[in-house]
Amino acid sequence: MQFLRTAFWVVMAVAVALFCKANNRPMEIKIWGDIIWETRIWFPMLIAFLLGAIPFWIMARATRWRLKRRLESAERALAAVTTAAAPPVVVSIEDEPIVTPPIVSGPA
Repeated sequence: MQFLRTAFWVVMAVAVALFCKANNRPMEIKIWGDIIWETRIWFPMLIAFLLGAIPFWIMARATRWRLKRRLESAERALAAVTTAAAPPVVVSIEDEPIVTPPIVSGPA
């Protein structure tokens, strides 16, 4: 799985590099009044992409964190229930042990 993740990010990095190389001509952006921002065309496009992607990335990380906490809580509860169950009691009469099963409540 780690290989696929690494391969995906390598492909994405190559695609971004090719995009930046293909769109490397200068441009001017008039911000307001007399303020003009001279930059390459790929830079504002990359900034716009990141501004759109970062909120969804944060939301995905928060959801993953919340689900991980819920799973850990459920695992702790399950471990507490399984350790609380009493093991069978062994009662020996003379030399022959008699094993009694644990009491189970509810319809049989």
